[in-house]
Amino acid sequence: MKKIFTKFSVLIVLCLLLLNVAYAQNVTIKGVVKDDAGLAVPSASVIIKGTTNGTQTDVNGNYSISAPANGTLVFTYIGYTTQEIAINNRTTINVDFKSATNDLQQVVVVGYGTQKKRDLTGSIASVKGEDIEKLAVTNPIAALQGKVPGLTISNSGSPGSSPTVRIRGINSTNGSANPLYVVDGLLQDNIDYLNPADIESIDLLRDASSVAIFGLRGANGVIAVTTKRAARGKTRVNFQSTLGIQHVTNQIDVVDANGFKKLYSAQLANLKAAPFDYTNYTANTNWQDQMIRDAVINTNSLSVSNSGEKSTTLINIGYNNQDGIIKYNNYKKFIARLSEEIKITDKIKVGADLTGFHWRNEPTAASLNNALWAAPIVGVKNDAGLYYTMPSFQRAQVGNLVYSTERNRNTSIQRGYRINGSLFAEVKFLKDFTLKSTVYTDLGFNNTRGYSPLPYTVVNLGEGVVPTATFYDNTVRTSVNQNTFESRRYQQDHTLNYDKEYKGGHKLNAIVGFTSFKQSTTTLEGSRRDTTLNVPNNSNLWYLGIINANNPSSNGGGGTEFSNTGVFGRISYAYQNKYLLNASIRRDGSSIFAPKNRWGTFGSVGLGWVASEETFFKDNVKGIDFLKLRAAWGRLGNANGATENRAQVGLDNGSTAIFGDNIYTAVSEAFYADPDLRFEVVQGIDLGLDIRALNNRLSTEVNLYNKTSSGIITAQTLPGTTKGYVTNLGKISNKGIEVSLSWNDKITSELTYNISGNFGYNKNKVNSTGITSFQLLGNGGVNLTETGRSIGYFYGYTQTGIYQSTADLDKTPHFANSLPGDISYADINGDGIISPLDRGYLGTPFPPYSYGLSIGLAYKGFDATIEGQGVAGNKIYTQRRTANFSILNYESNRLNAWTTPGSSNIEPILDNSRGNNLLFSTYFLEPGDYFRLRNVQLGYTFGANALTKVGISKLRLFVSGQNVKTWTKATGYTPEAQLGNVLGSGADNGIYPVPAIYSFGLNVTF
Repeated sequence: MKKIFTKFSVLIVLCLLLLNVAYAQNVTIKGVVKDDAGLAVPSASVIIKGTTNGTQTDVNGNYSISAPANGTLVFTYIGYTTQEIAINNRTTINVDFKSATNDLQQVVVVGYGTQKKRDLTGSIASVKGEDIEKLAVTNPIAALQGKVPGLTISNSGSPGSSPTVRIRGINSTNGSANPLYVVDGLLQDNIDYLNPADIESIDLLRDASSVAIFGLRGANGVIAVTTKRAARGKTRVNFQSTLGIQHVTNQIDVVDANGFKKLYSAQLANLKAAPFDYTNYTANTNWQDQMIRDAVINTNSLSVSNSGEKSTTLINIGYNNQDGIIKYNNYKKFIARLSEEIKITDKIKVGADLTGFHWRNEPTAASLNNALWAAPIVGVKNDAGLYYTMPSFQRAQVGNLVYSTERNRNTSIQRGYRINGSLFAEVKFLKDFTLKSTVYTDLGFNNTRGYSPLPYTVVNLGEGVVPTATFYDNTVRTSVNQNTFESRRYQQDHTLNYDKEYKGGHKLNAIVGFTSFKQSTTTLEGSRRDTTLNVPNNSNLWYLGIINANNPSSNGGGGTEFSNTGVFGRISYAYQNKYLLNASIRRDGSSIFAPKNRWGTFGSVGLGWVASEETFFKDNVKGIDFLKLRAAWGRLGNANGATENRAQVGLDNGSTAIFGDNIYTAVSEAFYADPDLRFEVVQGIDLGLDIRALNNRLSTEVNLYNKTSSGIITAQTLPGTTKGYVTNLGKISNKGIEVSLSWNDKITSELTYNISGNFGYNKNKVNSTGITSFQLLGNGGVNLTETGRSIGYFYGYTQTGIYQSTADLDKTPHFANSLPGDISYADINGDGIISPLDRGYLGTPFPPYSYGLSIGLAYKGFDATIEGQGVAGNKIYTQRRTANFSILNYESNRLNAWTTPGSSNIEPILDNSRGNNLLFSTYFLEPGDYFRLRNVQLGYTFGANALTKVGISKLRLFVSGQNVKTWTKATGYTPEAQLGNVLGSGADNGIYPVPAIYSFGLNVTF
């Protein structure tokens, strides 16, 4: 017993000694963290490498931490290079952060993982969250405009609208050309629901090799969004807010009352019609002024971040409120997000994300087209408050815009609810392996309720009579309509990752995984009319069940469902940081296609050579700090635009059949299935060059790409029938170049600046439509898609001038019914006459050139930013101007209309009976080139010493102007013509203006 006790006592002593030694190995390290301007960095994260133990710097940049004497500290802060510093028994470690603007150690999102920018072989561009949250935008995508080459964004000023986004052109004539969005791993069609202030970073995967791992979903490029996570250390509270005024900087130049009287009288004279009596029409109304207003936009975000030894929590709440610059238009959205991670052991981690989103939109009943078309000679209303009607010659085409807007104000309410969440578990084992499983759910519900009230009593001015009050239209009846849309998405991802560094400079990362995705949607709509119920101000009564069931009604509905399943793998290898290899493969299947064509195999290979790591380079090349050459190839599928029932036989219930002497209702095939229908195939090659030079002050990136899509899913009609089917036809190519340049430097230790620019060029071509002479028309034949040209190009006549006289007609090719004063067109085929055969290529609605510019300056606590962006090479169809040839109002260009020989060689005669002048031609096209001063901002960040007493660790105030000036020859509200319709884009038919926004904002952290 004594021997046992002695042995036990010795064991206890040894354990105590070991504990004492372990304790003695821990040291307390103190220091201060500053930025590259010498200012303290509060709330910087200080973590002991390999653990979750850490702290944060205080308002003065100071920190204190107990750590092993032989350990390593990791210092991180958003926007700066992460630094790992060995302790080596030191008790004082001061850190000077360097800006991460050109940092090659920056981590970017790749498919189902991350990778350091230095090791990339594909083309991936990144935008930091801090560059997004500075702008007063409700949709984060709008903030990317002009920041990334190869990315084209077309915005609308309409509150709640989604921008049109294109990455490296258009791959298909079928379906959506929008990219795939991936938010923390969840596949999405848009990110409208996200709070811009909740975004950590956005990575754009542009080339085929980068997106091949997404199989059938990434053909149009991928925009990967990483949301914020809780920072290590103490609890932090952050509040951000902007308050701005939206202002329309230009109106469309329409004539005033005198101009209208002059032009309309001339038109009547040319028509040999009786003159109009203007006796009662003494007003001079600018209808645009009646509908356009300055409007408020307000964005707010509150986040609470907490980190303990075993868990981290982030709560983010956002609220945005935007009034439309057209009256009675308002959009609100509320976002709440919870992110939680729990470290169960050093090897096991679990987490959850939950996001709730609610939006409410009150769309305006006003049409800016009516503001352009309404005669300015009519007033809004009389002294008794009754609205005037339009003159008799306009009444059937356009009404009193203020009347219709007031009557229908707030009579449509759109609401949406969305909730998505994810759960994950991560297990590390055998040192180098990580197993992770994540499940996602995304549920959405949208509801629209509308009401059309009874009309008001109005005043008819009449011609040559005493103005009289009249009921506007006694045939109008009240109506109620409802529409609901539900969407359900379910996704699961399971990955096994291997990551190891070997002796001799070998680094290997490999991942294999399984993923599945399922989506279903349901729509239901109905409407009913009633002449007795008039409740325009009580939305609680806008339900179909309240209306008399005996009155006329209509209803409809539908739904979709599809799923994807895939297995994938990727390997990333680097040798001595010089030679890089990235390769991926995916086997993907989609329920959209018939079973025999449901699956496809896709993959990519990328190679990189960091020449600057070679000995000969280091010995002979000066001034270049980093040079990498890249080459990558990728193959993937495209199922966008294909719907599940297109590969099946559909039924048409409107058919009839005859049996004997009787006719019966029957069903027949509405369209036919092509049993060989399969996904489109996209292949691309990307060549790249990355350079850092002059002590990393100069950063350059160049990309050349060539991308081809084949087997385009195309609608066809069976010969001799009206029945259709879809099949794989044709080939489309996109070739281009992207260049990014940036310069970061300091004049003094306190005065720093940066200049960056980017340029992109894309050439789109339809290599083949698959069938000789096959053409696709858009927008009534204005746009055409055919072999040898770009998608959806403008197709029409080329104006050469105006026929000045009969003698001019005799010596010039013309239509048989052309007269002096008409537009003269080019005889393209040289047959001596003008006919439809003389139509040809007039330009593209899609900008082949895009560019952006940014200049930043920082001095002590002050910072200033100027950003601009533009496009070039596209055309805009001024479709709104076709109304100038009717009996509506005129734009000012018609003041120069032809009257006598030599009076004009551009503007045709004022005569709406001459249909040849309305033929689509270059007369209706204008350049779409523009450069816009996108953002001008001045801010001040208060020093930590000034805020300590009130418990604030950071406070930044700023003023900014967005879209403050646009240089363009386009004559509309905005040169950003809508590009959503692949086959029929580029028309300006009174586009919702993109306003300038002048705002004040703050960002405060406690």
